[in-house]
Amino acid sequence: MNCPCCSGKSYEECCKPFHTKTKFPQTAEELMRSRFSAFAIPNGEYLMDTTFPAKRKLHNKKDLQEWGEMNDWTKLEIIKTSGKNLVEFKAHYNDENGTTQIHHEISLFEKLNNRWYYVSGKFLD
Repeated sequence: MNCPCCSGKSYEECCKPFHTKTKFPQTAEELMRSRFSAFAIPNGEYLMDTTFPAKRKLHNKKDLQEWGEMNDWTKLEIIKTSGKNLVEFKAHYNDENGTTQIHHEISLFEKLNNRWYYVSGKFLD
């Protein structure tokens, strides 16, 4: 199976090792890609685990899981990375009504104890 993150690699050699915690993302972009795949699969537990610990109270594993389940995640476009911790991306998906949507965001990531975490995102039009 091709990896949902659109890396061109198989899921087994791309995001699966991150989802199973046998490897950890080494860059903010790798974490971004693995989180997109976690929405596509879906894997709400991984999404919570990779949210910055101080920000987890703002999120809910059940909601993250449902957001993944209710949408058909079709494509990830990495627009650019800035510095080591900003990733601009477009996540393409079909919502529960079958309407094509694009989620355009600049995400902030932070490294803590040698692991990358999602901190926050700024939505773009």
